[in-house]
Amino acid sequence: MRMGVREICDVVFRPLTSVDIGNQHFDAGQPVLYLDTAKTSTLEGAATTVYAQGGKGNPRLIGWDGEKTLTFTVEDALISPVSFAMLSGAGIVKGVGAANEDSDVNPKIYTHQIYDLVIEGAGAGSYYARLPQDVRDGATLVVSKEAPIYATTLDSAGAPKYFLSAISKDEVCVDKGLTTAVTTTTRGVVRIAEDADIFFKLTSPLNDYDETTHDNHQSSQELDPATSTAGGIKAGDTVRIDCYTVHGAGAQELQIDAENFAGYYYIEADTLFREEATGQDLPAQFIIPRGKIQSNFTFTMANSGDPSTFTFTIDAFPAYTKFNKRKKVMAALQIIDPTEAKHNYANKQVVGHDGRTADNDEYFESLYDKSIFNQLNGDGTTDADVTAVVTAANALTVDSDSSAILSVFNSLMALSDSQEAAAIAQLTDEAQYILELKERPASTDEPAEP
Repeated sequence: MRMGVREICDVVFRPLTSVDIGNQHFDAGQPVLYLDTAKTSTLEGAATTVYAQGGKGNPRLIGWDGEKTLTFTVEDALISPVSFAMLSGAGIVKGVGAANEDSDVNPKIYTHQIYDLVIEGAGAGSYYARLPQDVRDGATLVVSKEAPIYATTLDSAGAPKYFLSAISKDEVCVDKGLTTAVTTTTRGVVRIAEDADIFFKLTSPLNDYDETTHDNHQSSQELDPATSTAGGIKAGDTVRIDCYTVHGAGAQELQIDAENFAGYYYIEADTLFREEATGQDLPAQFIIPRGKIQSNFTFTMANSGDPSTFTFTIDAFPAYTKFNKRKKVMAALQIIDPTEAKHNYANKQVVGHDGRTADNDEYFESLYDKSIFNQLNGDGTTDADVTAVVTAANALTVDSDSSAILSVFNSLMALSDSQEAAAIAQLTDEAQYILELKERPASTDEPAEP
């Protein structure tokens, strides 16, 4: 049997010991990760050969192989928090509870956020940038020392123009009149309805040199050179708000530290091998009883070309498989025998299934007792004829119809001499007696003569 391979592997990883990934516990042997989106998978073996060399020309005389390695590589099209944690040894932190609740127990995830908004006038030289609820999309802002809010005006090309000072907590408001600051928790998390807008108060870099109101974070170099008046900001300009948002349940953070690495797993990879003779796909499975995922990884991010892939490189080490504790192996390959994969005739609604329980060979065997490939003897008979006569003769009893006995006898006589002798040698004593080939055998029930 010869086979071809043109299919990817679906891979299952099971930890060798109990592990915690994020806030989820996995028992030893419990499936942790299913890779069913792989693009390529390869199993590569390597060994080192050293030689004894000598004589004229220093030829190789004897070789010794050793230092065998086995490497299984899977290139996955997609990544998940669990697969990345397994690949990099990263810890997973999951946000818990509501984003705007204060809690030392429930961790939160803080993320950087940028909003490009339009400056609007509030009157009397006052300006604001409104963050609509549909742009915010329910995100919860943070206003704290660790998460200051900065505004930067942009020119018509979208490049930064004026870099404004930090927006204070009192300048983050719930109304465009800029009179009511947002309510925050003790940790600086903004408490506001999901469908509410947020208003950021903005101050011009230079406001007629009024030191009490202008943004003194800027310098006099930002005067308009044509009029020697303040450049400042004005309604209709674009401003970029740089801030932070906080997330609770539903958010995850992957933390890569210097102390943790990828671990050891029991790995099973399922694929298909196609048999040459029938074209049938045979289930095949690679088993690596102890595989160590290499902690090397590369994230490629580009805006053109093929999407990024994520490569798992696994070193195989000798170990026992689940069902063989007598010999350690680095890997095992199992192929299901095609004879075990019979057609399923259980659905009788399919035309042609009724009355069938087996594949064609077995089905037609029951319909026909002869084949054009039977070996013919010189007189036209076959070995199958001998078998048929023996079977029919041994089925006779003393109560059988005389015509049946005569039919079997004639079939026996129609055989060649060698076949007849072979058939008679296979007949029971009872059959030989019925066919009058020998005397009736003695009954074991009758007492022996004195």
